[in-house]
Amino acid sequence: MTEPLVALMRRYCIDYTNSHDLSVCDSIMEPDYVVHIAGLALERDTAYKPAVEHVFGRFPALGLVVHELATDGDRLVMRFSEHGATANGGLACWSGIGLYDWNGTRLTTCRVEQDFASQARQLRSGGPDPLEPPHLDPWLTTTAAPADPAVEGVARSWLAAGVLHAATTGRIDDGDLDAHVPILDVDRVDVHDLFSCGDRAAFHASLHGTHLGGLPGVEGSGRPAQLDVAGLVTVSDGVVHRLHAVTDRLGCARRMAAGS
Repeated sequence: MTEPLVALMRRYCIDYTNSHDLSVCDSIMEPDYVVHIAGLALERDTAYKPAVEHVFGRFPALGLVVHELATDGDRLVMRFSEHGATANGGLACWSGIGLYDWNGTRLTTCRVEQDFASQARQLRSGGPDPLEPPHLDPWLTTTAAPADPAVEGVARSWLAAGVLHAATTGRIDDGDLDAHVPILDVDRVDVHDLFSCGDRAAFHASLHGTHLGGLPGVEGSGRPAQLDVAGLVTVSDGVVHRLHAVTDRLGCARRMAAGS
């Protein structure tokens, strides 16, 4: 039997996103549904729908594939990729992680980040990254796992340290942990959302600190910066073992450039 929230997300992914049918939004999202992304709060009708319509215009056959789903029945995290060709023929695929809340009928909020910096790099270079294989069937195989306060505590303490690559394995944006070069010396972490599903924990947070270099289009280092991140980790034996994180490098770079 399909979990009710998973069934709703199936409509979100297949009937709405992959069908480019914005009319479905009204039946799966509350009127005051808000998407928090890249430091913005997009309300369903006034900002979110126009933004999505712009994306569909830019990528006329854009598709979404799901790599992981986890839920406790009330909350859900989805790790996904979007991919496609632009109207000008450029090809790209980029990762995203979204944390969703609902009221038992419709979605109420989403906190999500997408790796738009990777998208921009691929379109600029003309060489798309390989697309990670999709989950074979996230809809029938995803079962609710109860929240675990101990898992949340470990994840929260690890996140508060501001060293994402301290996980044992995983990826940050478009690279493996062993090749990750931090772009911030983090001195504060604001956690906007964190919940668990069994041994999995999902989070959305803002990292505040000093720019170390490495942001596209931003010269030098030593300036204050904020980097938003969404992630999914696995916790066992009190340790964060597997991380997938997506950061808003492009938004961070644009804010720094605007302030220079």
